[in-house]
Amino acid sequence: MTINSETMKSISNTEPKTAMQSFWSRAGKARRWRAFAPLAVLIVLCILIAIANPNFIEPRNLIRVANSAAVPLTLAMGMTFIILLGSIDLSVEGAVSVAAMVLVLLATNDSNTNNYGWFAVIAAIAASTVMGLASGFLQTTLRIPSFMATLGVWFIGLGFSVYMLGGSAVRLMDENIRALALSRFLGFPLAVWIAIAAFAVAIVIQYHTRIGRHIMAIGGGEDVAELSGINLRRVRIMAFGLAGFFFGVAGVLAAAQLGQSNAVIADGRLFAAVTAVVVGGTALTGGEGGVLNTLVGVLIVTVLANGMILLGISPYIQQTVQGLMIIAAVALSLDRFNLKIVK
Repeated sequence: MTINSETMKSISNTEPKTAMQSFWSRAGKARRWRAFAPLAVLIVLCILIAIANPNFIEPRNLIRVANSAAVPLTLAMGMTFIILLGSIDLSVEGAVSVAAMVLVLLATNDSNTNNYGWFAVIAAIAASTVMGLASGFLQTTLRIPSFMATLGVWFIGLGFSVYMLGGSAVRLMDENIRALALSRFLGFPLAVWIAIAAFAVAIVIQYHTRIGRHIMAIGGGEDVAELSGINLRRVRIMAFGLAGFFFGVAGVLAAAQLGQSNAVIADGRLFAAVTAVVVGGTALTGGEGGVLNTLVGVLIVTVLANGMILLGISPYIQQTVQGLMIIAAVALSLDRFNLKIVK
């Protein structure tokens, strides 16, 4: 019995190709599964909570969920652009505190005689945007990690805010600005519509502007982006300024909802923003995900929190569930086919 050598070579050459094709096929399926996993989790979560407590799907509760998601969604829009870069912004709470402080002290309040109306809103957002630009400038000029640069800006902003407020709460008494939280359109508070507008702006920036494309390119591979002619320093500064803008809008909404500004108005906001972005499926390594993912992430976090309250779950158990959710989200978002080293 004879064996054709050409046939054997053909078989041996085919086997590696088949194995590689199988590998990349599995990798592609895994990526597609990760892309739709957050949306599937949101749908299943809503169904399970509605079965356990039908009050969840009542219009009044759905409006409550939307209102609770307004500030986190706006914050998470800004954080998304930073994480897409492969960086992190810890200045969230400082930026929100400064924005709320500027708003309250310039609008009608119970601490001074200022009454600048809507100019106070513009000034508040501008102050937070400047903080974002400062974070980007410090990181790129001093060449220090974004973690440390924004951590410093966080404490600077928080300290300045507490100093200007005198360590006490100052009430917001401007009825027009308070209307952002109290007035409704089509049944939803105006804050919800502003958050939706912020989301729409973020969509346009990511998918239809040069800065959005450059942010994605840098997150996907900084060396390749630089070789392509992208000005890394300018894009980073603009991205942090963009994040500061969204943080400022969130600070205005937070002050309008609370009716005052105080030292703890931003407590927990950083956790909410990062959690929403990660749970939505945006990779911490950058270059993968986006604001659409973040919208799903915000809804997952808000729905879960609302559902646990409706089910009477202890606040301590709620924190445990949120912690487990973060770990699971990060684990699912990792691309293990390309991840060689974990630091």
